[in-house]
Amino acid sequence: MMSSPKIPQIQALRAVAAGLVLIYHSQIITGGYIGVDIFYVISGYLITALILRELEADESFGFTRFYVRRAKRLIPSSLIVILSTGLAGWLLIPSSMRLTFGKDLIAASTYVSNFLFALWENDYQNLNSTPSPFIHYWSLAVEEQFYLMWPLVIVLLYRIGKRRAVAIGVFSTFLLSFLLSLLTTYQYPIWAFYLLPTRAWELAIGALILFLPRRTRTSGIFPLVAFLLLTLSALNFDETTAFPGFAAVVPVASTAVLIYAYNHWPPVLNTLSTLRVVQWIGKVSYPLYLWHWPILIIPSIALGRSLSGLEKLFSLVLIIILSALTHRYVEEPMRRKEWDASRTFKYLGVSTGLCVFIGVAIYASYSNSLTLASGQVYSLDEVRKNPINYEDGCHIRRGVTKSPKCEYGDQFGKETIVLYGDSHAAQWLPALDIIGKIHNIKIVSLTKSACSATELILPLSSQYSISDCQKFRDNSIERIIRLKPIAVITSSFQQLKATDGSSSALEWWVSGQAKLYARLSSINTKSIYISDTPRPLLDIPSCLSKGDSRNCDSSIKIDPTTALGFISINPTKWLCAQTCPAIVDDLVAYRDQSHISVAMSEHLAPRLESELKAHEVFKQE
Repeated sequence: MMSSPKIPQIQALRAVAAGLVLIYHSQIITGGYIGVDIFYVISGYLITALILRELEADESFGFTRFYVRRAKRLIPSSLIVILSTGLAGWLLIPSSMRLTFGKDLIAASTYVSNFLFALWENDYQNLNSTPSPFIHYWSLAVEEQFYLMWPLVIVLLYRIGKRRAVAIGVFSTFLLSFLLSLLTTYQYPIWAFYLLPTRAWELAIGALILFLPRRTRTSGIFPLVAFLLLTLSALNFDETTAFPGFAAVVPVASTAVLIYAYNHWPPVLNTLSTLRVVQWIGKVSYPLYLWHWPILIIPSIALGRSLSGLEKLFSLVLIIILSALTHRYVEEPMRRKEWDASRTFKYLGVSTGLCVFIGVAIYASYSNSLTLASGQVYSLDEVRKNPINYEDGCHIRRGVTKSPKCEYGDQFGKETIVLYGDSHAAQWLPALDIIGKIHNIKIVSLTKSACSATELILPLSSQYSISDCQKFRDNSIERIIRLKPIAVITSSFQQLKATDGSSSALEWWVSGQAKLYARLSSINTKSIYISDTPRPLLDIPSCLSKGDSRNCDSSIKIDPTTALGFISINPTKWLCAQTCPAIVDDLVAYRDQSHISVAMSEHLAPRLESELKAHEVFKQE
């Protein structure tokens, strides 16, 4: 099989891609995730070029040789990192987190991580959980799935109509995948982000470069502009950017331009690209990508906090050392091994089986107990338990805009209180359920994941859709009008960053509250706003799993300012003193990195009841 020539400019692009992902995960820039897209364009270009060269040389293609070469090139380093991450996690990660850790290890070993993480992140119960040390394997899974299918497609097209048929087929793949990506990015963003069909256009655009006419003279301004656009994307994109979709066109097209015109880069880019350090990073980019995330995240999980600047610097040094060692002693030797197919797949099968076995063992070592240094023992399942409206379908999710019946408290009560908002409203249902039963009041829950009752356009997320949320609000207001409740209680996850360019996030947030109050004020009911609960900086149950709660007492207070007209209730005083601890009155205060636990909500029922009585929501008894 013919090997791809090493092109210095493409090695430099590999270095840029790996560097962007590394500094993104180090939380230095917000859009470094585009490094994955750069890798995809490079892969599409190089793999398609390799296949076409062999086809055009002797009208045949060695599938077995291709797959053996890919396996030796990619799988050994991948399995070494998986095995090392698994063993380190087994030693350092608390047993209460091993259920998902073991499952993630198995998925990474078998290259199905993209499906696992798509399913996992589409479950709104996981939105505030600790990220997996294997989450970066999703992109490798997409690439492996591409390597498995792409040669079959190219060879079939070539036999149908030579190079012309391949060009048409590649363009058709690009077009269909791009249209699918545009459609799903806004309707099903997690699926769009993780799956091959919505990412194939990025690989296909790399392949399309091969069918463009080669020019002997190309202005160096185009590569320079392309590089500047890559830089701007990395600096300006963030987690609220709808991606891939239209936004991905910028880094993908820029990378394609840089590859197409690699012989015509301006002197400044050529000088930078040929620096020894840049070429070396490009050479070790694959192991660098493999090692960077577990080295950054496992210490953070073990310590129960974010890494300090010095710790990140030490981690960076360790990443570079391990990447160099893996490249020299695993990647390069395995690439040169003269093994036949049966021997290659036998060894790799045994290695994969070992990783899967370790994943199963880690999975089986999961413990449900959460024990603190004080000796207090909690059931992790109880701590992480969701309010009842998550279980019975009343806390609705993406794609649903109308709540079911959803009645709690005294379901035969003559008076009604409506709970309205997102998951930060839903967290008060356990308390209101108790209050409703005590005072013979029906509690109607109208809550939807990620959809604030405040009349604002919020940052995009896996659960948030602008049209979905507005329909939910309109349907909920219509139902509130029909119910004629004695009170509407609302609360929301308070955004700390405005999406309208406003310099003051608080002013922007209160303006949305004011619009909400204007809608409620016409209903002739008491409008009550429960200010947002303190914001944990860590996943509290995971943090407490380390045994020492002191690192977990770092939740931040949220400004309780509320729009005029609302009866305002501020729960911060119930959860905080000088600090906002993870354990309040011997109860774990939060079930994740965002919501108070069901037990805490129930515990705070008397205090919420007292506030409602003070505001004459129901009669004193």
